[in-house]
Amino acid sequence: MGLGVLEDSKLQHVPGTATFEDLAQPTGTPYHGNVKHSKDGTILIPQPGDDANDPLNWPLWRRDLITGILCLLSMIASTLSPLLAANTLTLTLYFEKSFTEIALLTGYHLLGVGVAGFIFVASARVWGKRHLYILGTVIIVLSSAWGGGSGHNYKSLTAARFFQGVGLAPFEALVNASVGDLYFVHERGKRMALSNLSLFGGAFFTPVIVGKMTSTLGWQWTFYFVAIFTAAMLPLVIFYVPETAFVRDAHFNTDMTMANDEYRKADTEANLASTGSHEDGPLMSKPALISRQNLRIFNGRKTDESFFKLLLRPFPLFFHPAIFWACLIQGTMIGWTVFIGIVLAAIMLGPPLFFNEVETGYMYTGAFLGAILGFILAGLMSDSGARWMTKRNGGVYEPEFRLILVVPQLIFGCAGLYGFGITSSNTGRYGWFWPDFFFALQVMGMVLGAVASALYIVDAHRDIAVEGFTCLLVFKNIFSFGLTFSGYDWLVQSGIKPVFIAISSVQVAICCLTILMYMFGKKNRSFFARHDMLKLLKLK
Repeated sequence: MGLGVLEDSKLQHVPGTATFEDLAQPTGTPYHGNVKHSKDGTILIPQPGDDANDPLNWPLWRRDLITGILCLLSMIASTLSPLLAANTLTLTLYFEKSFTEIALLTGYHLLGVGVAGFIFVASARVWGKRHLYILGTVIIVLSSAWGGGSGHNYKSLTAARFFQGVGLAPFEALVNASVGDLYFVHERGKRMALSNLSLFGGAFFTPVIVGKMTSTLGWQWTFYFVAIFTAAMLPLVIFYVPETAFVRDAHFNTDMTMANDEYRKADTEANLASTGSHEDGPLMSKPALISRQNLRIFNGRKTDESFFKLLLRPFPLFFHPAIFWACLIQGTMIGWTVFIGIVLAAIMLGPPLFFNEVETGYMYTGAFLGAILGFILAGLMSDSGARWMTKRNGGVYEPEFRLILVVPQLIFGCAGLYGFGITSSNTGRYGWFWPDFFFALQVMGMVLGAVASALYIVDAHRDIAVEGFTCLLVFKNIFSFGLTFSGYDWLVQSGIKPVFIAISSVQVAICCLTILMYMFGKKNRSFFARHDMLKLLKLK
């Protein structure tokens, strides 16, 4: 029982657990060659092969360049979800629609993300991720131009918002998985925090700009600027973001290998390469930064599995305890954030504050700062915390060590929900500052939960990480879509404070489920390694 993580007695090696024994040859004899390690002596997990096209062999600066471009594009794409958050009153008067109908412009956008996620993730499994990043960028450019030019046609704007969601889907679903492709375990924490900050931080800064832009240029220009900036990013995606998916020999995936007798017997001929220190890649010819191969939209199939089987694969994973836990930890907090976004304007526009769209937009300053603080805390705690716990555990790394990030999520996120409900129900007494302050805490908790769940899926279940992220994407967007249907009416009928007290208590209970996942996570990994749900359903 390592630091509270219950041991498993069924497998010698549980996928996700990283020890020096992972570097043994499949025959069971210890490997005495020069195992690849970083400059500071850290054992590299997974072990890179000798192929120069393996992303793990690329220089760190190149991998960071790819991640930086994807994060920047994700930041622009993520502005689409809250694009109308500060414009509720403006659009209500412009289209002569109710608050709920205007909220559904965001709801159908989220539905587009959820629906497209299933298709795109299956496509990523078969043909890689590059073509989807390019396709998503093009769709965002076209749908944003369409939305800005929709005039007084509410149905046309609704359709444009749906396709904006389709364009956003590849970035929400695949960027975290690309981080898993590009980095070793000890390098992922800060990059995963950065990718989540890009998706969430940009989203929360958007209304601050949009409110002012709407009052000076008109709401249409919020769509046009997205189209312009995304179009400017398209050449960077085409020329500098190659395919990150790589089919690596199974015995190099030391974080996924199940070292039981059956595995050892099947891979007796496999051997780890002896290349010693891995300093920005082993000594081999490296592909050019821009080459004909890198410019290909498709770079061969990544699996022989059927596209339609892969399309159905995420559905049963909702019953996988780790995936379901991650959906709850990340998805509900994102849903509550969307809920605050669709009701914030109604709360602040009315008496006694009478905020306009500019002042309502400025209320998202707190959310943006909360996202930044969440990113900083996640970056400080994720890798360093895992390293510290690994040392305390005798050099054995367990993915469950990533779950310590849920502790600050519980503290800050749930305090933010409770505080926002109490203070926003009486703005005459508390003014605008305290609701904004607690909104910041809630978003801070949301970012911490998003990073914790993403890191855990990548480290504990990397073989189903893409499908796992699909489940997260679908859950959070469908959940948020449901809240746009009923959120405003729910608030009017029950009152602000009772509603937020209820959802805050639900979130506390969800965070407490992490205790069970931490204790039984290793047993859960072992069980599903021995009883592959997807194989049993003939989806693998």
